Amino acid sequence: MSDKQTAALRTPSMRLDGLVGVVTGAGRGLGRGCALALADAGAEVVLVSRTQSDLETLAAEIRERGGKAVPLVCDILDARQITERIEALARIDILVNNAGDNIPEPFVQVTEERLDRILDLNVKASFLVAQSAARRMIAGGRGGAIIQMSSQMGHVGAANRTVYCMTKHAAEGLTKAMAVELAPHRIRVNAIGPTFIVTPMTRPFFENQSFRDDVLASIPLGRLGEIEDIMGAIVFLASPAAALITGASLTIDGGWTAR
Repeated sequence: MSDKQTAALRTPSMRLDGLVGVVTGAGRGLGRGCALALADAGAEVVLVSRTQSDLETLAAEIRERGGKAVPLVCDILDARQITERIEALARIDILVNNAGDNIPEPFVQVTEERLDRILDLNVKASFLVAQSAARRMIAGGRGGAIIQMSSQMGHVGAANRTVYCMTKHAAEGLTKAMAVELAPHRIRVNAIGPTFIVTPMTRPFFENQSFRDDVLASIPLGRLGEIEDIMGAIVFLASPAAALITGASLTIDGGWTAR
């Protein structure tokens, strides 16, 4: 046996001290939770969004908690801004590729304009952000971790969510392909697939009792997700504790996709 096999085992750290993490869509909702999670674990977090005021508020909150945060206003629908602002960062160790959108509506009513909007944000922009982050990671030579914000809808289908399901299935495929290609550079790529999470944006939907009941009936654990349910998974996948995990998708769905 090797010395490593016979030595006392130690649980890998989930600390992120000294690392730089980038979170897109950081100003609100899930992105805000992801940024707080990385900062609480010790990372310096670059907060990416289009809205300066949201970023400044979050940066101040992170600093009050003893963390480090840098606001970076960037419209990721603008490829040039991605290159000029994200790829130009001095260092990236972690990317949480979170920004995305959804317009629930019947398949036969989807307009080309709305189709293009969701594809541009959930697929094209996500691809370009990951590409820019990967370039910085490769240039830095330290490896890294990319976490794609997928969805349980990247594993199943659902009425009124054809476009969203299509884009999240794309995110799952991109995650696997990137994981294989970037592994020689010690860059791990994984996805997380949340169920319905209560955020300021989604809360009004759950005021519709029929919709709420339908959702809860599909979640074996019998409750909606909270932002805190996502935060631990983000830290885990970004940390040394997940050093051998790449090309995986961690569903955080209360059992939705287990049926």
